[in-house]
Amino acid sequence: MYNDEKNLYDYTYRKDGSEIPYSRESVRPQVSPDWPDGQNPYAAKGTVQEGKPLKKKRSGLKIAALALAFALLGGIAGGGAVWAVSRGAHTSELNLSSRPATQVAINHVDGKTPMTDPEVYAANVNSVVSINTSANAGYNFYGQPVESASSGSGFVLTKDGYIATNYHVVQKATTVKVTLYNGDTYDAKFVNGDEDYDIAVIKVEAENLQPVTLGDSSKLNVGDRVLAIGNPLGELTFSMTGGMVSCVDRAINVDGTPFNMIQTDASINPGNSGGPLFNSYGEVIGIVSAKYSASANGDTVEGLGFAIPMNDVFAMMEDIMTNGYVTSKPFLGITPMSMTEQMAVQYRFTVTKGVFVCSVEEDSAADDAGLQMGDVITKVDDIEISDIKELNAAKKKYSAGDTSTLEVYRDGQTISVSITWGATPVENQAAAQQQQETQNNQGNQYPYNGGEYNPFEDLFRYFYG
Repeated sequence: MYNDEKNLYDYTYRKDGSEIPYSRESVRPQVSPDWPDGQNPYAAKGTVQEGKPLKKKRSGLKIAALALAFALLGGIAGGGAVWAVSRGAHTSELNLSSRPATQVAINHVDGKTPMTDPEVYAANVNSVVSINTSANAGYNFYGQPVESASSGSGFVLTKDGYIATNYHVVQKATTVKVTLYNGDTYDAKFVNGDEDYDIAVIKVEAENLQPVTLGDSSKLNVGDRVLAIGNPLGELTFSMTGGMVSCVDRAINVDGTPFNMIQTDASINPGNSGGPLFNSYGEVIGIVSAKYSASANGDTVEGLGFAIPMNDVFAMMEDIMTNGYVTSKPFLGITPMSMTEQMAVQYRFTVTKGVFVCSVEEDSAADDAGLQMGDVITKVDDIEISDIKELNAAKKKYSAGDTSTLEVYRDGQTISVSITWGATPVENQAAAQQQQETQNNQGNQYPYNGGEYNPFEDLFRYFYG
């Protein structure tokens, strides 16, 4: 906006370059009388005051100047009348809408009433958060820590400050800050998470936050409308993008970890990770987690965004909030190894794919089911198992206490083994949480000499490795 009285838009010019001020009112178009009173956006904002002529000491020219002034005024008046007629003739062809601005109702999400896109945004934007983290990226020559910054998104689970996001958003972070739509910023504490499912729960000290409504992701169909609200690029906060469900139960591999995903063509960008994916009823049915921008052979791709189905992780997040860790995560109790053709030749097996059981933990689910060292797991229920990745992917479909049938190769024969999945031992998850907390609390501590910096040691390591 230009408010300077010397603004070029307030002047025109003679051929000699001198300025002639004119009124903004003179260039405002006429508008349709359909505009309601008081709502005409082109209403006059004031006129430019007429300039005062300079006084001259030579009185002999007054009469001539007066006659000239009357002549000029007469010409201007005549020309002005013609211009006004012409202006009215052209502006009568302009069509301006008289539609009032759309009023977006902030409706309560009840899971039964379909909502427009603006209504979904209005009902949920106060439940979405922007997450900014810092982490230790190493040390400079002087032993000073070098910080790296990253950003993501999340959404409020409870009124008292539990927030869901991706594990990779807060992993390795030394500080986590959460910002609400109203601008309030809080320091967040990592509660716990699960790297295999890429989920995490963080906590801020706040009250009366607005939680989201969680929906049933199993009810999604290809073609259903979905919306994502998040923090793309770490600076375009609380942006909403929309698209449709491109596929349900899409199996993808992210950095070696298998995931069961909702595929969508809604725009997903760095910074959207951990944010909610909404259905047309305003319910969260997924956690935005990944985007593919290139295929395996390097081809550029578009419209490939992925979200973790809410049904796959809801029980885990509830477990973390209640118990501090995931008690329902399935646990088999074996030391696995992917089967290879070389192993098949070595052990004279007739199977070349599957998961080789290197050892069985005592009193584990595998031990109770009768699995033995040397067994090869080739199927879990109806899911073919070729390697460890596929076994880990299959495990995600179960919770502790669920029962499955394993197809196992043993002594040249294929047998069926019934197994009840156990729960991941508390000590395993407690150790993972302790490692994360230690990293968060001591991320800036110098890693050598018990934390004491010695520049000569850096020089030694630089020259001698």
